Amino acid sequence: MAIIDVQNVSKSFRIPSVRRESVRDHAFDLFRRRQYERLSVLEDISFSVERGETLGIMGRNGCGKSTLLKILCGIYQPDGGSVTVDGGLTPILELGVGWNPELTAVDNAYLMGTVMGLSIREVREGLDEILAFAELERFANLELRHYSSGMASRLAYAVAFQATREILIIDEIFAVGDAGFRVRCEQRYLELRAAGHTVIVVSHDPTPVAGFCDRAILIDGGRVLMNDRPEAIAEAYLSMLRAEQVEPSVD
Repeated sequence: MAIIDVQNVSKSFRIPSVRRESVRDHAFDLFRRRQYERLSVLEDISFSVERGETLGIMGRNGCGKSTLLKILCGIYQPDGGSVTVDGGLTPILELGVGWNPELTAVDNAYLMGTVMGLSIREVREGLDEILAFAELERFANLELRHYSSGMASRLAYAVAFQATREILIIDEIFAVGDAGFRVRCEQRYLELRAAGHTVIVVSHDPTPVAGFCDRAILIDGGRVLMNDRPEAIAEAYLSMLRAEQVEPSVD
């Protein structure tokens, strides 16, 4: 039975059709009715994910992947179609969004852990594991404003993995940290998969999609072009990129 079912989902945004580039433009626009145009991002998207399955999503920048993920997470509402999610969901999307730079790593772990659905007791009991996973034991009481982007990202992954509910959504899988940290992320993913968790992986890198996913879809122009084996999707994506790089011939 599908744990996620997406049927005929469409999404568009209203964007200003007139660009204002000067103070004069802004002043005159106060007395003008603002004009907008509709930008279609997703068109008639349909797919499903079975319970315990890992689905990969690939596509070029701007194809609608991030918008789709935000719809799945309930951040955006679709203009049309339906989305059914039959389980608790933990997203790892924009890493570090919601951190308070004036708080320590420990305080931020409590803050984001509770936002992701953990109780205070669960965060307290898992805190040592979170800090060890992120390799931040020495910096546990240092304010996040002193952290590098890599350190903050490792903390985000560690908290999210600790808070994982039935469904995990990862944007750009294991894209932070050194080789050792990526190995730990991969091992944690394998543990979650063995425990029956459902995972959606979005990546531009064909290697993790082909290596970790049971199935994958290729999105382009806001539509699903392919729904196939991950190896086939990875090859189709690479072919799409190679076609973009071919220089047009000049007679």
